[in-house]
Amino acid sequence: MRAGMTALVPAKPAEGPLPNYRALVAAGDLAPDTAQELAAETMQGLWRRLAGYEPKVEQKAGLLGRLFGSKKPAEDAPEGTPLGLYLVGEVGRGKSMLMDLFFACAQVRLKQRLHFHQFMQNCHRRIHAWKQANPRGEDPIQPLADSIRAEASLLCFDEFQVHDISDAMILGRLFEALFQRGVVVVATSNTAPADLFKGKPGRDAFLPFIALIQRRLEVLFLDAARDYRRERIRGMPTWHVPADGRAERALDAAFLELTGEATAPPMELTVLGRQVLVPQAARGVARADFEALCGLPLGPADYLAVAGQFHTLVLDGVPRLGPDNFDKARRFITLIDTLYEHRCKLVASAEALPDTLYERGENSAMFGRTASRWLEMQSQDYLALSHLT
Repeated sequence: MRAGMTALVPAKPAEGPLPNYRALVAAGDLAPDTAQELAAETMQGLWRRLAGYEPKVEQKAGLLGRLFGSKKPAEDAPEGTPLGLYLVGEVGRGKSMLMDLFFACAQVRLKQRLHFHQFMQNCHRRIHAWKQANPRGEDPIQPLADSIRAEASLLCFDEFQVHDISDAMILGRLFEALFQRGVVVVATSNTAPADLFKGKPGRDAFLPFIALIQRRLEVLFLDAARDYRRERIRGMPTWHVPADGRAERALDAAFLELTGEATAPPMELTVLGRQVLVPQAARGVARADFEALCGLPLGPADYLAVAGQFHTLVLDGVPRLGPDNFDKARRFITLIDTLYEHRCKLVASAEALPDTLYERGENSAMFGRTASRWLEMQSQDYLALSHLT
């Protein structure tokens, strides 16, 4: 197993992430990496502070306390709550692998590790359910924080990112409430806290959340020298013809190699108030068949959301294109153009090579540019480019 792969199981979780990381390097399962070892050292310190951690239960003030209580501002978290960790670095530097190692070792009774986007989707569903049950307008944030705290005192988020205004609107108040309940957060991200939601409308109202993250989480930049994920895809066939059982098995193997997982749960992307379903999503990699992305009435905004969220798309079963499926062909052209502009990587199976996939019918000439881009996307130079979010 090469460095950067996920789902490594520690041999001795009771010793913490650092000894287990060094054991994996010594065994040849991971390549030595100074930046990764530094991150593992930092995680080891947090692992020690979290051993047996239980948040303090804050007692509500009585009547006199409410009448004559101190005017001292509320603290971000109860006394003795360990600071969390925000691990930031470029794609493929081993952040998810280190998170997996830390989470598996963490000696905390209630803990959860999940993709940040899935966490936010769950929060929106709970908020909606609360509003349906409480139509008089009661604030759902405090009950939501209570329910999350009841499930986990340690939250580990992979791929922490904020693109959606509906997420940005609730994050500050929700995380403030979670920290006040003693919840510890560990997160990985491609984006430094100061750059979250950068350039988006309404960012000024988001700045207090950034300040809160910087107070409650130690920020560590993972400057690993190698991009292990990009090295994996550069050595991988990215085009499989025809789209048969052999090709499907090759795409199964590619998804496993890129994510460390054989299968993954779906993810919903919110686009202009609508939900776009990605059938499988893990570690910045999406997997879908042609019909899921081009057989439905999706448009440029939907493909922009996919290209911004995922650095790699594994796409099954691209058919021959022509007059009989012109609408699907038009969407496919838009999808490829969008992936190309965002430097997304594409691993696909199809019924023909790019330059013979769409030979007749309306806009078949236009497909020449798409075929050219698709061929370029298979080149080593393109595969070496960084993803643009």
